[in-house]
Amino acid sequence: MEAVKMVLKVTWRYRSLLIILLTPSLLLPLPLVIGTKVADCAFVLMLMAIYWLTEALPLSATAMLPALLFPLFGILKSNEVAKVYFKDFHLLLIGVICLATSIEKWGLHRRIALRLVTLVGVNPGWLMLGFMSGCAFLSMWVSNTSAVAMVMPIVEAVIQQILRSEEEADGRRSRAATGVSNLALQLDEIIGQKEKEDIMSSQVQDPEAQVYTIPDNEVPPRRTVIPQVPGRKQDNMICKALCISIAYSSSMGGIATLPGTSPNLIFSEYMTQFYPDCDQINFGNWLLLCVPISILMLLLSWIWLYWLFIGSDFRSLLRCGGQRSEREKETGRVIQEEYNSLGPIGPQEVVTLIIFVLMALLWFTRKPGFMPGWANLFPEHAGYATDATAALLLGLLLFVIPAHGPSPKNFEAMITWKEFQAVMPWEVALLVGGGFALAEGTQAEAIQVNPLYMLIPTTLCTSFSFLLPVSNPSNAIVFGYGHLRTIDMVKAGLGTNVIGVLVVVLAVTTLGVPLFGLNTYPDWAPILPPSNSTGLS
Repeated sequence: MEAVKMVLKVTWRYRSLLIILLTPSLLLPLPLVIGTKVADCAFVLMLMAIYWLTEALPLSATAMLPALLFPLFGILKSNEVAKVYFKDFHLLLIGVICLATSIEKWGLHRRIALRLVTLVGVNPGWLMLGFMSGCAFLSMWVSNTSAVAMVMPIVEAVIQQILRSEEEADGRRSRAATGVSNLALQLDEIIGQKEKEDIMSSQVQDPEAQVYTIPDNEVPPRRTVIPQVPGRKQDNMICKALCISIAYSSSMGGIATLPGTSPNLIFSEYMTQFYPDCDQINFGNWLLLCVPISILMLLLSWIWLYWLFIGSDFRSLLRCGGQRSEREKETGRVIQEEYNSLGPIGPQEVVTLIIFVLMALLWFTRKPGFMPGWANLFPEHAGYATDATAALLLGLLLFVIPAHGPSPKNFEAMITWKEFQAVMPWEVALLVGGGFALAEGTQAEAIQVNPLYMLIPTTLCTSFSFLLPVSNPSNAIVFGYGHLRTIDMVKAGLGTNVIGVLVVVLAVTTLGVPLFGLNTYPDWAPILPPSNSTGLS
């Protein structure tokens, strides 16, 4: 029995290496026995799918496999594969990240989020909706991960205030009952002493650990853990609701614009690459379809999360004015202090906001679909300018515009290249390039259905990864704060997934039909005879 446990332990420890070695071995009959180009391509596709699903290799490393295997199997030449790795998508991503860098550097995200929260009030339900709205709005323009990273510190400050208020209330009740006047201080001392004992105990158990004597005035930093006591169950659930709503709202906001999330950008580039004559996918049409989806999902998910974590009594949400609880007063004070600490809006934030608005306007008015756009001003260069053109124009300006005006001492631009590199998700860029390379080797259209009828819902539902902490980086960031358990995310994610799918189906079959002509087979899609073969050259 011990031998079996040891084997299983070693196997689990080296599982990634085993997957890397065994997967191509098991798939070798495809290229060796069948030996067709279709089989070769299937080998590469299945190998990458397994590596991506198991993350046996880093995602970006797996994305490089087409560059290695397609030339070896004679599917595509090396220079042809290399061209596919860098697309218009990457230029658009660079422009968007330039804006995101400036937003994060000068704190515009904090001002937007805090302002929205102060408008809705400090009732737990309205507070959750305020944070969800702020995060969703940010996610429309920056990556979901960046939006969560920007908003969660503010949410954490509010959560700490909720817990602190409850601790102070408990302390007051205990002092009234026992006459103890420094219960909170004694509690801190007990916790600190317990941590010292735990560390010393672990050092005794681990003979290789360095011995470190903790001074009496030093308490090691610790992750906040919500005390699971009956009297604080409501506060615990409020904290869970606030955290999980941030992770989910980032995905809901990201789907609203084409550059809002990676699946949208991949879809846009896919349409440009394989359906160059399709002029229906643009910023304006996508906004008209997906903003209602985003808003409806946000509201329904807010109701679902409120019911799941806070309770079924929605009457408190309808209460106008009245006496606020001590906790609500303290929470409101923290939020107001956070907002006041920002001071008056600075010139750097104004410049960033102007660039932000201009970029959105240029995207919307380039080729809105229902009216002529600014791209029509250059009829001799039709199709040359894309959303990436506007994003790069304004994004690169941030490297030129002086941050502190015409300062005679030294010049500092709004953003620097080093700051841009720290925010730019190069792994995402490479990962998407690998997806494009894989798509280049495998094509098929034969069912005579408008491609958008399948591609739009698939693209949107790809963003609905709500179930697990590892489903996407946004979930992982929120989970890392220590207020949620996996089961919390699973229970909440099941309902949110159902809401998302139903809303997408409703929107595509109603708004999508007139916007994109989904009930007809378009003339920009090739007409092929029905078959199940791939379009390999």
